[in-house]
Amino acid sequence: MAVSDHVDFNGFMEGVKRRNPYQPEFVQAVQEVAEDIFPFLDSNEEYHSQQILRRIAEPDRVVSFRVCWEDDNGNVRVQRGWRVQNNNAIGPYKGGLRFHPSVTESVLKFLAFEQTFKNALTGLPMGGGKGGSNFNPKGKSVREIQRFCQSFMTELYRHIGADVDVPAGDIGVGGREIGFMFGQYKRITGQFTGVLTGKGLEYGGSLIRPEATGYGAVYFLANMLATKDQDLVGKTAVISGSGNVATHAAEKIVQLGGKVLTLSDSGGFIHDPDGLTQEKIDWVKTHKTHRRGRIEEYVEAFPGASFTAGKTPWGVPCDVALPCATQNELLGEDAKALIANGVKAVSEGANMPTDLDGVHAFRGAKILFAPGKAANAGGVAVSGLEMSQNSERRSWKEEELQQMLKDIMAGIHKSCETYGRQGDGYIDYVKGANIGGFKKVADAMLAFGVV
Repeated sequence: MAVSDHVDFNGFMEGVKRRNPYQPEFVQAVQEVAEDIFPFLDSNEEYHSQQILRRIAEPDRVVSFRVCWEDDNGNVRVQRGWRVQNNNAIGPYKGGLRFHPSVTESVLKFLAFEQTFKNALTGLPMGGGKGGSNFNPKGKSVREIQRFCQSFMTELYRHIGADVDVPAGDIGVGGREIGFMFGQYKRITGQFTGVLTGKGLEYGGSLIRPEATGYGAVYFLANMLATKDQDLVGKTAVISGSGNVATHAAEKIVQLGGKVLTLSDSGGFIHDPDGLTQEKIDWVKTHKTHRRGRIEEYVEAFPGASFTAGKTPWGVPCDVALPCATQNELLGEDAKALIANGVKAVSEGANMPTDLDGVHAFRGAKILFAPGKAANAGGVAVSGLEMSQNSERRSWKEEELQQMLKDIMAGIHKSCETYGRQGDGYIDYVKGANIGGFKKVADAMLAFGVV
């Protein structure tokens, strides 16, 4: 029976839509998980009778608050902040803070829901949460960003703690913003605790945290290819985005012998048929991160490349694709174009970057397709390791952390393989990730009773 014909599934999704009006991103995230979980519930009645999925799809709490700050001209500005604490069955809430004009309650609820399963897959004791604000750091001075971060933390501090909820960075929130918020938390509480991750190395941060999400997505990609006795040597890669995740994914692919053809930003994408070298990737890191430049300026520095305005890179033929920009950037038609051009594997570096039509297309074509909750879990995994280092008042060496990251990504792949392998040998990584993450959280919830 197709999941769409399942009366309980339809009733469940109607209830989700009714309880969460005008929240399409959240409804999409729940549906993508529920499509795999409902058939699994047919042979696990206790999960069904205890309404486990319904409970996970209802956040423990959503905190919304006003953030007032003054710009450099003395004008009072007002933003809205949120913290969504979705589920803490297996550990403290854990998930990033996003500062971007696209942030809404729906976006943060979808991210917190996804984070619950992603964190479970890492094997580390972390629940799922997410937060942020519709504040836009672009075009703001450092002092304006500092004032906003301090005001944001003045409200947030009462809802977080090292054993309660441990936020990290995300889009618009890097090491600078984490530093401003940690300083304000310490100022208000008088405590130096591991309440935030992504901190600077000088005050409790972890090595390889900036690289972890991009590297992890490539490690997962390599694990998928290994099931077909293949590797990345000589393979062409199309990557979207040009921020932290995208550039480090590109870096790792180059290190493993692949050839990266594209990067992108909101203005369009660059195509470099000669491939991005480490020198070119370093240029992008400096240009985008420190100079706040546009990716189109890449073609001035490297004339062999071309820039296409207003488009995503999914029409460029490639062996592997890594969407590393934002949610719903790879649509159904894009997925069909990639499949027609012979793509062998797709590894999501961003959160839910492929829409439902695209996911269905990849799964229908039996492409090796790794959803974000599995493939991009490397970032939160190293954040979890940062929490451990803070608790122990110690720092691990880079070689130790690199090996831990590889081991964690291999463990996530193994879990996806266990729950996602089909009768014909195809591994449905979406199904494997959804069931693997759900089962760990669900078993913990059953142990606690109805709470």
